[in-house]
Amino acid sequence: MESNSHVADDDSVQQGGYDTVGSIATNVADGFTMVAVGDLIVSRSLTKGQHPGFSDIIKILHEADVTFGNLETNIFDIRSFKGSPQAEYGGAYIVSPPEVGPDLKAMGFNIVSRANNHTLDWGLDGMRETSQLLDQNGIVHAGAGENLAQAGAARFLETARGRVALVSFAARYTPMSRACDSAGEAPGRPGINALRLAVKILIPPAMLESLKQLRKALPAPDAARKDPKRVVFTPDPYFGGVTFEAGDKPGYSYEPNPRDVTDILRNIRRGKQFSDFCIVTSHCHQPGNWSQEPPDYEQSFAHQLIDAGADAYVGHGPHQLRGIEIYKGRPIFYSLGNFIYDDLRTPVGADMFEVYGKDPRIDTDAEVTVAEEARGFNDPVIYESIVTVSRYEENQLAELRLYPIELGFSKRFANRGVPRLAPPRQATAILERLQRLSEPFGTKIDIEDAIGVIRLQRSSSL
Repeated sequence: MESNSHVADDDSVQQGGYDTVGSIATNVADGFTMVAVGDLIVSRSLTKGQHPGFSDIIKILHEADVTFGNLETNIFDIRSFKGSPQAEYGGAYIVSPPEVGPDLKAMGFNIVSRANNHTLDWGLDGMRETSQLLDQNGIVHAGAGENLAQAGAARFLETARGRVALVSFAARYTPMSRACDSAGEAPGRPGINALRLAVKILIPPAMLESLKQLRKALPAPDAARKDPKRVVFTPDPYFGGVTFEAGDKPGYSYEPNPRDVTDILRNIRRGKQFSDFCIVTSHCHQPGNWSQEPPDYEQSFAHQLIDAGADAYVGHGPHQLRGIEIYKGRPIFYSLGNFIYDDLRTPVGADMFEVYGKDPRIDTDAEVTVAEEARGFNDPVIYESIVTVSRYEENQLAELRLYPIELGFSKRFANRGVPRLAPPRQATAILERLQRLSEPFGTKIDIEDAIGVIRLQRSSSL
């Protein structure tokens, strides 16, 4: 195949006899199509099962050049697994059997993200076995590796209409899963590509004054008393190191770690220099799974990533839809919710039995999972989402089609979580909610025959 990876002469800068990429324009052949979906929580082979309507979804996935999802599970055979469930885990021990690898390939997935809060539920052994199985099935993956350089690096997919890069990072992760590079004699640490966020809680001034009085009554170092505008509580059983600041209304504010930002921007720049189309994907629960709005840092940060060379920003994590924005002709999906929520996880680590008051000698794995669902995940909204199809012409996004899906919330536990196209009335309700969530970003979504459509006007320059 003749490579599409080229840059026009006037977009290159000569440095020391070498061409350095200067253009961040999309560079794919006409008709290039990207399918992007949210979380893949899958516990069995689905293409061989009896799941009405699932074949219609698979057809959409197969029609794209690149089909992306967030792999929020580990894949290995528990009968031969040498690792163990970790004391620190991402809220649940998510695991899938080996047949899920080839099944994801059969569905049409050819590229997945790995940076999320479940990557190290089963330790480094689970992370590594999952990587090996994805490699064996020809599924490109990014976001986890033997050190930070590997976890943060772009990974590449060859397609007939252009070379695709993927950079994956997570703002929601278990602290001990964060990868790092070597320093002197200290080796690097395996794990995921993390975006650290400093969080502040904003409260009205009157409430801040009350906290100041409380601070005076508590033991605290002198450094915590010097800034009259801030109340900083050192880590203790009551306040946990939280920073409070005055704000117009109560809420959360986040500031990305500058070092992490620099690393991510460099990896995007490198990814685009070696590809025709660069996808950047973020796993973010902030400010909480209950929120349909993204955290306050995310919009400006997503813009920054696109300015660095990303052609699409795909968010996931809160298990429900958030809005869509088009920035400089590039799509920003703040959250695509769940695509597969087939959460028949087994086995479950002993720690989860204890958390939910279950006894592994009496209760079953399913009863633990159902107890977990009852604490915030037993909501119809997390069983509704979309499949996004982005089509490109003349190196520009021409059209976005949004196919509403439903994952069987009303079905029994063993049959939930497998997507099908939502029936017309439900599809319209999903799209109307997405219209409302996207309106603050200036995005117009038309609803045509129960499908969402975003059409873009072509421009000579972006």
